[in-house]
Amino acid sequence: MSNKRPIATSGFNTRPHRLANLDAGPRDDPRGRRSSIEVTPGRFSRSRVFGLFPPRAVRHGRGLAALLLTLGAAGCKEGVLDPQGPIAADERTLLFNSLGIMLTIVVPVIVATLGVAWWFRSSNIRARYRPDRVYSGKIEIVIWAIPAMVILLLGGIAWIGSHDLDPARPIPSAKPALEVDVVSLDWKWLFLYPQQGVASVNRLVVPAGTPVSLKLTSATVMNSFFVPQLGSQIYTMAGMVTRLNLLAAHPGQYRGLSAQFSGDGFSGMGFSVDAVADARFAAWVAAAKAGGPVLDGAQYAELSKPSKYVAPFTYRAADPALFDRITAMITAAMCAPAKAAAATSPAAKGPETCSAN
Repeated sequence: MSNKRPIATSGFNTRPHRLANLDAGPRDDPRGRRSSIEVTPGRFSRSRVFGLFPPRAVRHGRGLAALLLTLGAAGCKEGVLDPQGPIAADERTLLFNSLGIMLTIVVPVIVATLGVAWWFRSSNIRARYRPDRVYSGKIEIVIWAIPAMVILLLGGIAWIGSHDLDPARPIPSAKPALEVDVVSLDWKWLFLYPQQGVASVNRLVVPAGTPVSLKLTSATVMNSFFVPQLGSQIYTMAGMVTRLNLLAAHPGQYRGLSAQFSGDGFSGMGFSVDAVADARFAAWVAAAKAGGPVLDGAQYAELSKPSKYVAPFTYRAADPALFDRITAMITAAMCAPAKAAAATSPAAKGPETCSAN
């Protein structure tokens, strides 16, 4: 009477399983076990691997992979991987360098994991079973030395890059920098041009090829200013001033956004950065001065009220010292409770920001 077992079949079709050929002949296992099943080893091929899945699943898998690749490629546009200025370009280089250094660890570990799993598969009679092996000095040196070198390299490029790309560091250029004061409100952005005497809401117009020196603060909660194609993201905080220097190398329109959740209108707190030629920038300033309201105290009080999805508009005139007055006003409001407590109790101390006022 034959003791052969039936050939295993796939769960999706009735064809014989192509990855294993079962034989009833018992044989000695090199690890001391007895096996009544002999698996004929063979290399994985395209037909063998896809034979495990129905044709429809394979087609759907290919379609999903193509869709993911398409979406990934589309996501590179208007993002940090599509720089349009020197700061963003240097940040992308720093990102790629860091990724390459980390992949020197990740890729070998993945390959080694798959290699070990393949070599010590149950059908490999050449694999030696050594349960008593617990230490190897050479392996210890490798697994500690390589990560240490990776950390040193990552730390080195992060240290150098963080100083070279300091947001407050001016960008070298033959052209003088354009000064712009930025105030984050609920839920919009106010851009003040102290040199030109105009202001705009939710639209930043700059001359291409000219450095832009930004001073930023918040008249409300903490927020985050970010133009992915031009460079660094930086926070805006009430009563404090942060600095950022950017440069648009080419004319174009770039998307700006708030990268910090700030309430109900956060999703609509976007703005555009229009980099234009010098002549077009001068024409925009002249057009802004020709029409629109004046940004005085009453207009600012109205503007500072919470509003959502505000369309861009301009002010024909704005006080050049408005940014400093906004910062001082917020600081005074924040320090009022501390000053009241200090008046009743001399030992009470307020925030360091209040000690200078």
